[in-house]
Amino acid sequence: MTEPTSTPESEELTAIKPVESELLVVTGMSGAGRSTTANALEDHGWYVVENLPPQMLGTLAELVSRTPQSLPKLAVVMDVRGGELFSDVRDSLNALSASGRTFRMLFLDANDETLVRRFEQGRRPHPLQGDGRILDGIAAEREMLAELKSASEMVLDTSAYNVHELATAVTELFSESGPIVLRLTVMSFGFKYGLPVDANYVADVRFIPNPHWVPQLRAHTGLEAEVSDFVLNANGAAEFVKRYVSALEPVLEGYRRENKHYATIAVGCTGGKHRSVAVAVEIAKRLSQQPRVTVSVRHRDLGRE
Repeated sequence: MTEPTSTPESEELTAIKPVESELLVVTGMSGAGRSTTANALEDHGWYVVENLPPQMLGTLAELVSRTPQSLPKLAVVMDVRGGELFSDVRDSLNALSASGRTFRMLFLDANDETLVRRFEQGRRPHPLQGDGRILDGIAAEREMLAELKSASEMVLDTSAYNVHELATAVTELFSESGPIVLRLTVMSFGFKYGLPVDANYVADVRFIPNPHWVPQLRAHTGLEAEVSDFVLNANGAAEFVKRYVSALEPVLEGYRRENKHYATIAVGCTGGKHRSVAVAVEIAKRLSQQPRVTVSVRHRDLGRE
């Protein structure tokens, strides 16, 4: 029997892909929690480089790629403190992509009110405010980072987090073995408090009768059975949940194909206390039955007056 001859095509098919260290780029608004995120990543075995000039990103990635076993997980934190150097960040990221190097990008954000409060509590100026107000610096930074935010795979709104809650959120995103396959956050919220800035999808459940106008239910929340039953048994509610989850199924599969690991699905009602809470819990319950999906629930405005 003659042995089969190998061809370049077969050799290419059987070639083993070289081990590549995982690269995470962390950026976002000043005051949104980059330092807390960096510390949490270090606690989970990441090698973290903070305030790296973007021009050095390609050099660092190439250096690490030569010995990926030595630094299997590298996180690079970049922010506007780099001044003029930071203006080249998009070119540096594009060059990194063009070289074939894979990476993920995490963008940390928070609303203006939260950022102002954090700067005032820390008694420090915003790096871009100059002789103006903190809000002037925040507005300038938002404009500078708008393109980066839209290009980021993960956008995490830290407005409602303290340092411990943010560290927990980072832990949920990145385990010892790196990002999980697909992590979904189902978030209830109240429209009167504004849309969540990190939502990938927003569902409006204000078409369901409001338990607020039922005296015996007003003081309760969507986490309690009497409110949940009232909401989910309302005309059209169960059908909405069923169809909404079905509509998300091809989206989740597309996320897996595109190597996207994080998404936020927001469910809103007027105040974020009754309808959105009950529906978010039910949607999360059904989504958790999908393969290779981990689901957590957040109730952003529960407890607010």
